Amino acid sequence: MELKEIAKTIKEAKENIFLVYAFNGTGKTRLSKEYKDLTKDADGNHTGVYYNAYSEDLFRWNNDEPNKNENIRLEVVNSSLSTLYQYFGDEEPIKDKLKIYQPNYDFRFKYVNDNQEKGIEYIWFFKEDDRDTWIKISRGEERIFIWCFFLALFEIEDFEDAHKDYIFIDDPVSSLDDSNLYLTAMTLFELLEKTIDSDKKIIISTHHIGLFSLLIDWLGKGEHAIKFKKKEIVQHKKESKDEIEVYEVIEEENRYCIKILERNGEDYLLKSRYKGAWLYHLLLMQILKQVIDEDNLYLYHFGILRQVLEMVASFLGEGRFGFVLHEIGESDETADKINAFSHKRVYDSVNAKLTADNKETFIRVFNNLIQKYNFKI
Repeated sequence: MELKEIAKTIKEAKENIFLVYAFNGTGKTRLSKEYKDLTKDADGNHTGVYYNAYSEDLFRWNNDEPNKNENIRLEVVNSSLSTLYQYFGDEEPIKDKLKIYQPNYDFRFKYVNDNQEKGIEYIWFFKEDDRDTWIKISRGEERIFIWCFFLALFEIEDFEDAHKDYIFIDDPVSSLDDSNLYLTAMTLFELLEKTIDSDKKIIISTHHIGLFSLLIDWLGKGEHAIKFKKKEIVQHKKESKDEIEVYEVIEEENRYCIKILERNGEDYLLKSRYKGAWLYHLLLMQILKQVIDEDNLYLYHFGILRQVLEMVASFLGEGRFGFVLHEIGESDETADKINAFSHKRVYDSVNAKLTADNKETFIRVFNNLIQKYNFKI
């Protein structure tokens, strides 16, 4: 298939949410452009919005080298979005989105010719205790800021009216460290919750297995998973020799779709998660082994470990991941810990890194799992 056909498949899918995993260089960003072109209206106007690497190009640093960085600032490139920035009112909508990341800076807008209706000319950043000194935030902080800028933009009423059909988000975490990955996953999931009852389609593509894994878990088994199910009363007929019995059954189906985008030369494949040669559990285990080897374990990795345990349990015909823990010699206390650490309410940017005792539990369970079932990863 060509990417145009992939885009058409996504557009015509009945599901509201489309979650796509692909390795870097596969064509995720090109897919978002194909989708944008496919969904333009008869006048050539965009019917939705996409967030990808090109979105970041709307922001560029002016380091003010002639003045030794005295007025260093983040300039905002004029675009079709510029006239919508006035509907922010002030900086508060973006600050509200940033709160979860606990930024250690503040910022202000400078409007074009001091006219809010003409859009934002640039943004300057400063420390709260030194408001007169303009600063340059880090690359990771900049990526988070731009992501929150767009999150706030998505909620502007005029913006929603003009881009009502879809939001295509490509890799919002590619420049973030692991301590902020979970927080970004939460902002994405909250966006999904807010839009699931509308006609808007949300497409999220990523190369980050951690983000992909977390969203799958929350959509399918999270505390609010019921929101992402659709129930219908369907009539069935049962025929016998003497009569035809009509009865009603409540059928349930997902309002989301999970796919893997793969490339083979010039051809592209959009595969279901458990079809083909995709050994999803082994990929998760490879990721976990890597972060163990790098001593870079975070709380969200417990969520990934739980998914691996559930897959093994399912393969063995069991419905509970605790069964596998018992098989590898772990106690109910370990099961309770993994269960508790798999819920998003325990995470924040302060305590995301694993403590020594939790790290020891995690590594022990992982190693015992590999030893018991002889996984080759």
